[in-house]
Amino acid sequence: MIERFTTSEGREIAFEHLPAKGPTVMFCGGYRSDMEGTKAIALREMTADKGLGFMRFDYSGHGVSGGVFEDGSIGDWAADARAVMARIDGPVVLVGSSMGGWISLLLARAFPERIKGLVTIAAAPDFTEDLVWPRLSPEEQAQMQRFGKVLRPSEYGDPYPYTWKLIEDGRRNLVLRSPLHLPFPTRFLQGTADVDVPPQVAYRLLDHVTGGDIRLKVVKGADHRFSTPACLRMIEAAVAKVAQD
Repeated sequence: MIERFTTSEGREIAFEHLPAKGPTVMFCGGYRSDMEGTKAIALREMTADKGLGFMRFDYSGHGVSGGVFEDGSIGDWAADARAVMARIDGPVVLVGSSMGGWISLLLARAFPERIKGLVTIAAAPDFTEDLVWPRLSPEEQAQMQRFGKVLRPSEYGDPYPYTWKLIEDGRRNLVLRSPLHLPFPTRFLQGTADVDVPPQVAYRLLDHVTGGDIRLKVVKGADHRFSTPACLRMIEAAVAKVAQD
């Protein structure tokens, strides 16, 4: 059942929490995605089968949560995720897809004592600075700073808006520019055919972080969605592994 609460910042967040004994798997979705996506639903079913807790939610401005998408930023959505995680009792297994990988890393950095394990899927840490900003033409960069946003084509439907607020706030939340220790089982999953977040991002992330149990699995031919039946099984296996370690 979908429930709602209001954060301390006044944002209304929609979520579903299925508690169980043991760790709770918390799914953090991507930019403009929602909690009804293929990966979130697959994890909902898998955690029920294995007796794990599960939490899925929509950031403000996403899905059925309140707010306007273009008003949000990385810091806002990370704060939403922190408020969601605060509703979970016990250890948490973070699962972050695309931008959700960045959000998960921010949570893991802030609250390592809460984290049982981490799984990222085509993680996009620092994507506003390293992927969005450099791909804008000088004219688009100037337009963004003057008018507040630009629209960029997307293969997932309507053009995606990117705001100057998103870029500026992203620079305050970077995770690849300072030490990042992950003292729990961590699995990064990445496809070679990902054109949105190239494999080089995953290699950079692997090189950057420190920890005793960190692995990267690269899947030949998998794209950014990472949602084929075979990819979903890999996600489920990785989550089950870090949940039990």
